[in-house]
Amino acid sequence: MKKLIALLTIAGFMTFGVGNLFAQTEENVVASSDSNAVVVEEAVVAVEQPVEMIVESEEPATFHEVLKKQFIDGGPEFMGIVLICLIFGLAICIERIIYLTLSTTNTQKLLEKIETAVRNNDIEQAKDICRNTRGPVASIFYQGLLRYDNGLEDVEKSLVSYGSVVTGRLESGVSWIGLFISLAPMLGFMGTAVGMVMAFDDIATAGDMSPTIVASGMKVALLTTIFGLIVAVILQIFYNFIISKIDGLVNDMEDSTITFMDILSKKAKK
Repeated sequence: MKKLIALLTIAGFMTFGVGNLFAQTEENVVASSDSNAVVVEEAVVAVEQPVEMIVESEEPATFHEVLKKQFIDGGPEFMGIVLICLIFGLAICIERIIYLTLSTTNTQKLLEKIETAVRNNDIEQAKDICRNTRGPVASIFYQGLLRYDNGLEDVEKSLVSYGSVVTGRLESGVSWIGLFISLAPMLGFMGTAVGMVMAFDDIATAGDMSPTIVASGMKVALLTTIFGLIVAVILQIFYNFIISKIDGLVNDMEDSTITFMDILSKKAKK
């Protein structure tokens, strides 16, 4: 439930940001129209002003403004859907990164504390150490210590079984990231196909192959493809980082579990 709330919160913030993007775009359109009217009036008053000075007074558009303009020119039908893939994909990525970061444990220090407690014949203290330590490794050790009185064989079985459960929790949601990585370029290519159809429709309607006629359809086709590929690249970077983080945690769990069994085996032989 906490994971769902965190996911929806992140998605809400991102969606709010997108809403501000469209609002800012509309404001910029209104502001630009007003500024153009002022420029025209000034041009009428000062006809003798050189054209070169007017051109130099115009400031180049920022990257953010260019990005908003290209997004709107691409059409809200497909660009909006691809943007939704980016929002939810990033939300899941952020949630997974936070979860995996909080799951990281100093296993060496944890094993030293457990070994000291087991050496002192204090299994309850070892359980308290695992219970009060954050992370999946401590949870696995705690499940093993709960079955210590049943023998090392039961301890090993519980470690293997609960380790599989913990691994599944670490990989939860990763498949959705892969889905959005595949879906974003597909939607972009679909927008490309639709844009090409629009271009041919315009050609058929006008009966002419003029570049001006097909420009709008071709622009939609190219922009949706580019935006879909950009979304896939961004999510792919986060996906690879998350997979490497999961692999590191799983390897750490396996190595520490072997050391943990060695500690209990030495204790059982005494």
